[in-house]
Amino acid sequence: MVHGTHNALEDSRNNDIFISINDQLFPRNDAKISVFDSGYLVGDGIWEALRLHNGVLVFLEDHFNRLWSAAATIGMHLPFTKEELTAKVWNTLKANDMTDGVHVRIMVTRGIKKTPSQDPRLTISGPNVVIIPEYKTASKDSKEKGITLFTSTIRRGSPDYLDPRLNCHSKLHEVQALIQAIQAGADEALMLDINGFVSTCNATNFFIVSKGEVWTSTSKYCMNGITRAKVIEVCRKNNIPCFEKDFSLFDVYGADEAFVTGTFGGLTPVTKIDGRQIGDGKYGHITKKLNEFYESLIENTVKNG
Repeated sequence: MVHGTHNALEDSRNNDIFISINDQLFPRNDAKISVFDSGYLVGDGIWEALRLHNGVLVFLEDHFNRLWSAAATIGMHLPFTKEELTAKVWNTLKANDMTDGVHVRIMVTRGIKKTPSQDPRLTISGPNVVIIPEYKTASKDSKEKGITLFTSTIRRGSPDYLDPRLNCHSKLHEVQALIQAIQAGADEALMLDINGFVSTCNATNFFIVSKGEVWTSTSKYCMNGITRAKVIEVCRKNNIPCFEKDFSLFDVYGADEAFVTGTFGGLTPVTKIDGRQIGDGKYGHITKKLNEFYESLIENTVKNG
């Protein structure tokens, strides 16, 4: 069984979901995209993932701000507004009668190519928009157990060739890092930046707790995580010292606690890194406290609509 931050409970309802492709709804098994799609051919696309809690798309504005920034970064014109994309998402959710416990993946590629090529001038359609909503609940057992990490030799890219803040379809380097970690017997990969400092994991952001302080990497070489930003926010609101800084594996191996953050799993404790136990090797006290603050933030967001 796969163990990691994206370990979800099985839900048979997902067998019969409808997926939106350019505003048309298709049963899961019939949802297909052209082999001439830019995302399929050259990874030319961007994406977002968000959660539906009790009828509210949580942190929607943050996610859409990130999506529009990604589109601007790769020179893709989005022929719809944020309000129009919100309506597309809700149409898909309503078609599936979904109100809670849902993970929504939005993928936007540059469009259909005339022929296989990198050249964006050979795109002959507007952007392709795919919306996949699934019932997904993170496994509580996995969260309590925590995950193990292995430090990959694959580095996070520099902003001048592939900015790590960009949620793009080109994920091969992260896949390679994860494969290394799996082959080493770990659940997921820890990735360093080009200077050898700790950056992120292959699919989540990374934090340590050291002597009551919470540390995470600078924003120079790490993913622009919404959950990462919210954890930093709740730290500051609750007077927990939190620093975005350069730190190395020297600091990591001696940390009291470690955890990772992501939209799906929230906060997930890390028990071992490179075979070394972190702290007590358990779900740490400060990590639990931060998780409670983060879940309260979600609850307040839902209450306020």
